[in-house]
Amino acid sequence: MKSYVIHLLRHGTSEGNLQGQYIGRTDSPLSAEGKRALLQLKTEGSYPKADAYFSSPLSRCVDSLKILYPEAKPVLVDGFRETDFGAWEGKTAAQLQAEDPRFSAWMQGKGEPVTPPGGEDGAAFMHRVCAAFEQFVQDRMRDGVTSAVVMTHGGVLMTILAAYGLPRARFYDWMTESGCGYSLRITPGLWMRSMVAEVYGTLPVLPDSGKAQREYTVMDTARAAADLLWRETPEEPKKED
Repeated sequence: MKSYVIHLLRHGTSEGNLQGQYIGRTDSPLSAEGKRALLQLKTEGSYPKADAYFSSPLSRCVDSLKILYPEAKPVLVDGFRETDFGAWEGKTAAQLQAEDPRFSAWMQGKGEPVTPPGGEDGAAFMHRVCAAFEQFVQDRMRDGVTSAVVMTHGGVLMTILAAYGLPRARFYDWMTESGCGYSLRITPGLWMRSMVAEVYGTLPVLPDSGKAQREYTVMDTARAAADLLWRETPEEPKKED
């Protein structure tokens, strides 16, 4: 039976990421460091080619795709944009603590989870991304494109995998470094019955499969910012005896 492979990738480090800013709709460009890191990943490992290439319309995604796949002519998918942080766009957690009492109260656990003023709440974001991904899968089944690369944002990638990925895992369990991602396999029968996708590999593919994943300072910054926004702290891993 025909199956469909989708490689989901997170864009390289942007200027806003380096500053620890909330950047969603903001078209923050790739940083020089982000470009170098992508080229290094491409040298050390490999990224699978595909029949078609897709991207969020924001430049940090389009430019990341061009670095990893210079020959690609990506189709832009508006539904794969990052969440809209509204009035919090471009600001750090420290700035928001000083400027916005709602942010400070929310950080202290007072009241309900916050929606950024003028921005997109968590439920609306998840609904948008899931609708876009389901349409994306339907379109690939219709046009017969059996392999695709999607360059998108961390929040979009985690939302898709938390909703459809097998094995099942929580939202933050799918967080990955810039330039990295996951390979999914979709079998039409299983998709039609249960709307799930098998997550069968990580990207890039490294020659030493046992090599430990990198740790980037910017990754820690992004995780902390996400934790503050969505008020969800990942469970601590169980210690092995």
